[in-house]
Order: sequence, then structure tokens, then C-alpha cells
Amino acid sequence: MKKRILITGAGGYIGSKMVEMLLALEYKVIALDRFFFGDVLDDLKANKNLSIVKDDIRFFKKELLNKIDIVIDLASISNDPAANLNHQITKDINYKGALRVAKLSKEMGVKRYILSSTCSVYGCGNGLLNEDSMLAPISEYSKSKMNAEKETLRLSSKNFSVTCLRNGTVYGLSKKRMRFDLIVNIMTLNAWRDNRIFIFGGGKQWRPHIHIDDCINAFLKVAEEEDIKKIGGQIFNVGSNDQNFQVFQVANKYKKYFPNIIFDEVPNDLERRDYMVNFSKISTALGFRTKKVIEDGIEEILNALEKGQVVDDIKTSTLQYYQYLINSNKILESVKLKGKLF
Repeated sequence: MKKRILITGAGGYIGSKMVEMLLALEYKVIALDRFFFGDVLDDLKANKNLSIVKDDIRFFKKELLNKIDIVIDLASISNDPAANLNHQITKDINYKGALRVAKLSKEMGVKRYILSSTCSVYGCGNGLLNEDSMLAPISEYSKSKMNAEKETLRLSSKNFSVTCLRNGTVYGLSKKRMRFDLIVNIMTLNAWRDNRIFIFGGGKQWRPHIHIDDCINAFLKVAEEEDIKKIGGQIFNVGSNDQNFQVFQVANKYKKYFPNIIFDEVPNDLERRDYMVNFSKISTALGFRTKKVIEDGIEEILNALEKGQVVDDIKTSTLQYYQYLINSNKILESVKLKGKLF
């Protein structure tokens, strides 16, 4: 009998695709999200194995966790610029919200809690950084993730397994909630639309990369691991050693698809992260292997753009869309009378 999995952040870039993949594997899925970016799971509502819950990890009732076997916690203010809009909200969701989900999961008898974290907790570092390397988070986003890891791992016990997955920079197609604010994704959009790629800060910064499908499969690998000792209280970097690339190396891959592409170098890079990551632990301990490379992501996104399966609009940029919601709310509040718009 397939387990019941609750996914927070189920309406996001990773979450919406994860829901599809788990349903295809006949898991029972409870999809929890605020759905800021729209009811992206509407077309799946008829699936008898799916329950959609529109709620917030800071406020949902703990009874939602009744008879849940596994919680995969993806809910987050999901990148550095968006997280910087309001540091307190970022802390409340990424750190305190995650801790609340983990504590309630343990209280309600959930057996496994899997936190989606990020390799950006390393900030800057020399050599291949592993799970025991010193953390040097730069942004509020990565600081909140570091704190969420620390506090949720304290809850891990014999009967409640906590696992933190530090994802590399994710790329690839997610039709229901596409993001064009991730390095490979935005380079692909700009190359296709403008025959141009912007390279910030000289492009020598190192980043680890992972395809969205491989990322989801890592969560599934932890969810399905039978030996709880392998995953309980553990942190795993998620990616592969052969996908550590400098930004300019990623950009050069586009010459294959756009021979006359123009590279625009932007000298000032406010994003100072620079790190290479060792992914041997998840490979050795769990037998996890990535299957896709950056070229796979480029090609599938280009194909989707050509077919109109994804479009570049305000919702594909997390920062821009949050700014739009904030500004729209200010306008609505300013014109309401006695709490009513009309």
C-alpha cells in the first residue's frame, strides 16, 4: 500500500511537478499551498489520490497531519531577492514555519519529515564542500534555511526521522509553475528571445546544478528508503560532482544552440555566492544518481517555449510577482471604504 505524503509548497516550481510525479507512482498526496501563483493543480483535481488544501504552513490545523506517513516540506520564500523584500516574513516562513511543520508532524505521529534546503548555505568556500563544511550563508534566504535545518534536525528521533536535503541550483521545465529566475532557465529564455545572455560579476562564480526531475527523485529516494538509520538526522547535498560549473561555463553551452549569441557582461554582481559542492554522500549512502544534464534542461525549455507550453510573464519571476502582489494590495487597501472595494 502506497504511503500518504503531504507536500507543503505544492503549488511551486518543484512542488507542482512533484505532485504530478508522485501521483503517477500512485501515492496518496495532500498538496498544501497558499497558491499565490494561481490554482496550478486544478487539472489534477479529479485524481482520487489527490487532496488540495489551500492554507499556510504558519496557520494550518494540525489535524491535517492525521494518518500522514511522510511530510515533504518545500514551502518557502524561494530565492534571495524575494526573501529580501521582508526579512521577518522570510524568517516566519522559511525558518519558524518549517519548524512548526516539523514539530506538528512529530506530535501527530508522522514518521518522516524531509526539509527542502539549499546549497547556498555554504555562501563562499574553497574546494569541494561537503555536509560537514563550515556554513557561511550570505542572504536572509540561506540564513533562514540554515536555521531551519539546525532546529528541525534536533527533533529527529527513533520514531521520527528528519532529513535535510541541500539542493543545488535547480533547472529544467515545470509547466504548471515555471520559473525564469534561475540561472539555466533565465539564460535559456534570454537566448531564445533575444539571442543574448547576461553574465554577472565576471561569471567566474561556481554553482552546483541539478535538473528538477533529479531533484524530485532525491526526495523520493529518501521517502522510500527502508533503512531509517541511513536518513534519520542526516543532511544530504543533492546534485552531482560533474555539474559544478562556473557561470561563464554554463553560458558557453548556449553556443551549440545559438552560434551568434551575444554575451553581455555586467560587472557588478550583488549576488556573491561562490561554491563548489561534493555530492558523494547521497550517492554512497542512498545510491542516488542524477540522470540529466544542463543540455537536457536547455532543450526541453526551448521546446516548450517554441510550442507555447510556457510563456514569460510576471508569474515566472518570483521577485517581480511578489512585488506586484504587494503593490496591488496597497492600492486596494487605499481605495477600499469600510473594508469594501465596491
